[in-house]
Amino acid sequence: MLDDLSDITDPRLIPARPDLADIRLRGRVSAERYVPGEARRVVVPSAPLRRAPRFDAGLDTEAVMGDAVTLYEAEEGFAWVRLGPDGYVGYLPEAALGPADPAPTHRVTALRTFLYPGPDLKLPAAGYLTLGARIAVTAQAGQYLRLATGEHVFADHCADLSATEPDFAGTAERLIGTPYLWGGRTSLGLDCSGLVQLSLAAAGIAAPRDADQQERGLGEALPPRLDDLRRGDLVFWRGHVGLMLDATRLIHANGFHMAVAVEPLGLAVARILEKSYGPVTSIRRLTA
Repeated sequence: MLDDLSDITDPRLIPARPDLADIRLRGRVSAERYVPGEARRVVVPSAPLRRAPRFDAGLDTEAVMGDAVTLYEAEEGFAWVRLGPDGYVGYLPEAALGPADPAPTHRVTALRTFLYPGPDLKLPAAGYLTLGARIAVTAQAGQYLRLATGEHVFADHCADLSATEPDFAGTAERLIGTPYLWGGRTSLGLDCSGLVQLSLAAAGIAAPRDADQQERGLGEALPPRLDDLRRGDLVFWRGHVGLMLDATRLIHANGFHMAVAVEPLGLAVARILEKSYGPVTSIRRLTA
C-alpha cells in the first residue's frame, strides 16, 4: 500500500481538504481536523473513484475487489478514501467497502471470471471479477476456490499472489479490443494509463495511475529517438502513454479507436502530433 506522504505537491495523492486531512499531514497542510484514517478493503467487483461526492462527478479511476484503502470519512453514501495501490484520493460508494481482513491470497489472471454461490458452473452467477482483482481464498473444492465471502471462482482463472506474468506487453495484448473508458482500470474499460498500470501490476510492478505520473516515476529515460525501441518500452506524450510490442508496433488505449488497439508507431506519432497530444515527450524503459 502506498503510505508515503513525503511529497505533498500532487493534489491527486494528498488526503487533505480544508475541513479534514490525514493526521500525518499535521503541520504541513491546514485543516480543521486531522484523523489517522481506518483500514478498509474493496469488497465489490469494481467501484468508481470520483473527484466529488456526487454520482454525476467525473470518474478519476476505479478500485477493484481486494484493493486496500484508507477511509477518512463516510457520509451520505460516499466514502472519502486513499487507494492503496497507487495513493489516489477521492470518493468511493460507501457500500463498496468492507473490513480490511481477511487479506487477499490470490489474484484473478483471467480477463474476467464469474462468482458462483457454490462450486458448480450450472449455478446462477452472482457477479464477476476482473483481471487483477484480489481475493481471499479459504479452501478449494474440486476445480473451484472458496472465498472468504462464501462465493466460488474457477481455480484456473486465479493464481497465488506471489505468481507474476513478467511479459507485461503480453498482458496488454490480451486486452486488445477492450473499450476505451476515461478513468477505466478494468478489463471492461481502460484508459491509456490504466492499460499500462494493469499490465505492469500483473508482472508485479507497482505503477502510478496517470500518464504524467508514470512518465516521472517509471523506468529510465531513453534518448529521444524512435528507431531503437524494443518490447516493453513506454512511449509518452503530454497526457498519453503507449507500450511497444516490438521495435515498430505500439499498443495503447485511445480515443481514436475508442479501444485498446495496436498500430504502427509512426502512424500513431503522426496522427497524435496533428490531432491531439502533440509530439512524443519521452521514452522510458523498465529494467530488472
